[in-house]
Amino acid sequence: MALSNSQYDSIIRRYQQQQLENKHEQDKRVEEIYARIPAVKELDQASTKAAVKAARQMLDGRKEALIRLREEMADLKEQKEILLKSAGYPADYMEMHYLCPDCHDTGYIDGKKCHCFRKAQMKLLYAQSNIEEVVRQENFRTFSFDFYDDEQIIPGLGKTARQHMGQVVELCQRFIHRFGQEKGNILFTGSTGVGKTFLTNCIARELMDQYYSVIYLSSNDLFDVFSKSKFGSWDDDMQDMYNYVLECDLLIIDDLGTELNNSFTSSQLFYCINERLLRKKGTIISTNLSFNVLRDSYTDRVASRIISHYETVPLYGDDIRIKKRQNCYD
Repeated sequence: MALSNSQYDSIIRRYQQQQLENKHEQDKRVEEIYARIPAVKELDQASTKAAVKAARQMLDGRKEALIRLREEMADLKEQKEILLKSAGYPADYMEMHYLCPDCHDTGYIDGKKCHCFRKAQMKLLYAQSNIEEVVRQENFRTFSFDFYDDEQIIPGLGKTARQHMGQVVELCQRFIHRFGQEKGNILFTGSTGVGKTFLTNCIARELMDQYYSVIYLSSNDLFDVFSKSKFGSWDDDMQDMYNYVLECDLLIIDDLGTELNNSFTSSQLFYCINERLLRKKGTIISTNLSFNVLRDSYTDRVASRIISHYETVPLYGDDIRIKKRQNCYD
């Protein structure tokens, strides 16, 4: 589900509006030329009369009428272009002009989406994601292993934080590669500043560039959507966002556990996770909580779904944000 029906319709409406604007601008140019060069109007009228005359002749069975019409129309067109050029206008000044000459502002070429449609689609998906600006800075091209220690072996892991992060990045790349066939789920765990959000942004950027729909929400924002949908005013925007949360190709829930936890948030988290599993949609959750605390906070039902259907990926290391600030003063 790269686009919802309402999103698709909004893009098509833009094309329809552009077509109307194209026609309006063409009409203005035609009126301008008719006023400045009356002979051009006479040539257009002659073209119309020639077409009507040829049509009548062809109905009478005179097949040669079409050949004569083509010759006459070519001659009238040449005269028209000469008049336009002599007045300082380009030869196609009176023709329809398009923003996209390839699809003529329809969005499609031979039944397939034009490159301009895909560009509009990507722009809409980025705007919808809530992280349009962030992923310009946080992506695999800007990711650096330099912030992860490569000397100290992590007890119980048998490798350094940098070595482990190399494996995590490979896991993320596999997640992206398989996303078209299998929309998987990831639970990123770890302390503050070890790169959980950065990695989710890296994945989001790659998938959005492949025209998948991605929604990023902090846990507070996620439960705010569910709360307003249940207790607040149910307007069109809220209904759209509620549907996006359940239907988007990838939902990112960031900083789970930072919200005010209660029976409502627990039940809604289970509903969200379970519903997206049933719809075969991908979800990434990041949290500072250990799995045991996560289970105690959100019930065994939530923990069971995560254990069964999510790949749990712990991250290790020091707070990268502190390291970055220190580098600024070094």
